[in-house]
Amino acid sequence: IYDNESVRQMTLDVLFNHTSMIDFAIEVYQKGDKNVQPPAAYFEQRTEAFKKLEEAKQTMEPIRAIVTSDSMKDLGKVEGKELFQTLQDKHNFTSEMLQSMFDASMTYYDSSFYSMAQEWLNIFRFFVTMDDKLYLHACWGILACEILSQNWDGAMSELEKLKIAIDYQSEDKPSSKAYLQQLQQRTWMLHWSLYVFFNHTQGKEKLIDWFLGNPNHMNAIQTMAPHLLRYLAVCVVVSQDKKKKQQIKDLLHLIQQESYSYKDPITEFLDSLYVKFDFDKAQAQLRICEKVLSNDFFLTGCYSEFLESARLLMFETFCRIHHSVGIDMLSERLNMSVEEAESWIVNLIRNARMDAKIDSEKGQIIMGTQTMSPYEQVVERTREKASATARLMMRLHKVN
Repeated sequence: IYDNESVRQMTLDVLFNHTSMIDFAIEVYQKGDKNVQPPAAYFEQRTEAFKKLEEAKQTMEPIRAIVTSDSMKDLGKVEGKELFQTLQDKHNFTSEMLQSMFDASMTYYDSSFYSMAQEWLNIFRFFVTMDDKLYLHACWGILACEILSQNWDGAMSELEKLKIAIDYQSEDKPSSKAYLQQLQQRTWMLHWSLYVFFNHTQGKEKLIDWFLGNPNHMNAIQTMAPHLLRYLAVCVVVSQDKKKKQQIKDLLHLIQQESYSYKDPITEFLDSLYVKFDFDKAQAQLRICEKVLSNDFFLTGCYSEFLESARLLMFETFCRIHHSVGIDMLSERLNMSVEEAESWIVNLIRNARMDAKIDSEKGQIIMGTQTMSPYEQVVERTREKASATARLMMRLHKVN
């Protein structure tokens, strides 16, 4: 999408003006030609960065001596204000030391020493309660360290802690300003969560749960970030969950609700397929989806999985309307050759993913009857009622 030089210049701007990662900035500057010398400002800032790191190290030495002392082991599960008071009485621990802990973490983070930054932020968070103005900042910092270290299990755990911290923010400050700040924090959290959900092994299922099953998160998406529906839609399409039918229904309800403010080829594909039953448009949108997924930072890894699942959804919906379908017509709908389509359908039948048989002489697929048992109907109706109740509660929450 962007030429290499534009990306390089933007990378240099971020590294030089917004971080202390000057060695990395010099490496990017000299990419392709090691003999090119960066401007003198790079080396001046590099010296300043090393000076800050040395100052942070010296500041933290007496604090480290306190928090790693044997007396800390005797305190057991004491934390928060009680822990701070105990250390204040026994070791002359001060609030300035606590602030130094946070500031040093920022210095380490800025210089890409993420494990050290996370270590001190964890200790800092242990000393304060959720009422502290820096508690939420510490949660954001630890999550950032986990993401940049690509520790996805740890990032998933920290995401949950951040969620709890954000949910707590307006409990003791029930004002419109507090709710607005909470909404903004929640919206940013949902954006950051994409790094975790699209890299963690169970991330896509968790994303559906977070985006579709949490009224607070749904409110944030509808109010501030309807573009996140793209990622929810992809996760629902590739989902193997038994509740997929209900998830699709809930998703379609959202897509229709937000269609005035947000549309993209992925949401349009689902709308064409399930609401309008316009297979020609769905087919055209699926072709565009290929380009969208290949250029989206978070979705490139879902490319093949999404196309396979989307074709299956098209096939199932088409066959639900027709008793018999020509393989040549179906191959056109699925953007496949006749041979590829026939092989694909054979595999579906073999893996018991559909009730059908192939009439090779006529070049047709004959669909079996698909009926729901009374038990399945009751379960489906119950899920629909539960989903409708959740939507009603969300609307009431908005009104209040």
